[in-house]
Amino acid sequence: MPAAAERYSLGAPVEIGEIEQELKKLWHEGEGAMTRASLMNLAVYSEERGSLQNNTQSMARITENHACRALVIEADCGASDNHVSAWISAHCHVSSVGSKQVCSEQISFLLKGGCTAQLPNIVLSNLDSDLPLYLWWQEEFREPIDPQLWTWVDRVIYDSHRWSDFRSQIHLLERTQQEANQRIVPCDLNWTRLDNLRFALAQFFDHPASHHRLVKISKVRIDFAPGFKSTGILFASWLAAQLNWQIDEVKSPTELRFVGPLGRKIDVELHECDGQPVHQIVLISGDVEFRVSYSKCGDLLEVSRLQGGEKRIPQLMPAGKSDPVSLINEELMRGGPHHVYVGALDCARDLL
Repeated sequence: MPAAAERYSLGAPVEIGEIEQELKKLWHEGEGAMTRASLMNLAVYSEERGSLQNNTQSMARITENHACRALVIEADCGASDNHVSAWISAHCHVSSVGSKQVCSEQISFLLKGGCTAQLPNIVLSNLDSDLPLYLWWQEEFREPIDPQLWTWVDRVIYDSHRWSDFRSQIHLLERTQQEANQRIVPCDLNWTRLDNLRFALAQFFDHPASHHRLVKISKVRIDFAPGFKSTGILFASWLAAQLNWQIDEVKSPTELRFVGPLGRKIDVELHECDGQPVHQIVLISGDVEFRVSYSKCGDLLEVSRLQGGEKRIPQLMPAGKSDPVSLINEELMRGGPHHVYVGALDCARDLL
C-alpha cells in the first residue's frame, strides 16, 4: 500500500494501459484495513512546474472531507517530446467511527508535449464510473476549446483573480459552456472568497425595517490587497446586480459611479492596501455608516453600524479562510447553479 497521505507521495509508477489493473491490486493489498470511497471525480490541471507535488498535498487535505477519485495533472507544454508518465496512490484518513481507514484514489500524470491534444483522453479514460466530474482548472482558458473534454465536465472550478484579460476569459468560459450545451456550472474561487464578507454586509438589512436604507446608499468604499482588484470589482458588481444599479461612469480605474432605480447616484471607491484580498467594506446610507472589516487576528470579521455621534461597537462574525484548499472545500459542499454569481459576472465584465 502507498505511504500515508502525510508524506504526499505520488505513489507507484504505472503504465498508462495498466492503471485500473494496478488500482485493483492496490485495494486488494489493503483489504480489511482500508475502505475505498468516492463521491466524485476531481481533476486538477496545471502547467506550473512542481504543481504535481503541490496539488498532491492539496488533495491530501481535500480528501479528508470529500472522498473522490483525484486526477492530478501537470503539463509541460513546451517539451520537445510527447510523453505521459503516471503514478497511483491513495489518501487515507481514519474514519470517525473506528480504526478503519477511508481512502481516496489518486492518479497522477505528467504530460509532456501536446498538452491540449492529450488531456481529454487522459481524463476521460480514467474517470470513476458515472460519478460527476469536477475540473479544477488552474490555468487561463485558451483556444482551442475541445468539446470532447468539456461535454463531460459538470462543474469547472477556477480563480478569476489570476486572469490577465478578464473579458476574453469570460468569453472563452461562455463558449466552453456552449460547447457543453450549458451543462457546466462555473465555480469561481474569487467569488467564494467573498462569501463571508457578503453575508456579513447583507445581515445589516435582513430585517424589513432596514430595507429602506438600501435605496439611500450613496457611497461605497472597498479596500483590496495588491493583485486582488478584480475581487473588489466583483464585490461591487454583486451590490450592483442585487440592487439593480446601472453603471453610469468609470471615472478612473478606482472610481466608479452607478445609478440606482430611483436615479440616485452611487459612488464606489476602490483602495489598494495591504491585507486580506478584500480587507474592508464601508457603505454610506444617509447618516448611517455600515462597516465590515477583518479583525487584527485575521480570522474574524468586525461588523459595525454607526449613526451620528454614536460610539462604534463592533460585533464579530466568522471570516473563513481564503487559501485554495479551504475555498475548494467550501465549493465542493455546494450543488446547483450559481445564479447570483452569474449576475455579478455580467456586471463585472463591463468594469474590468
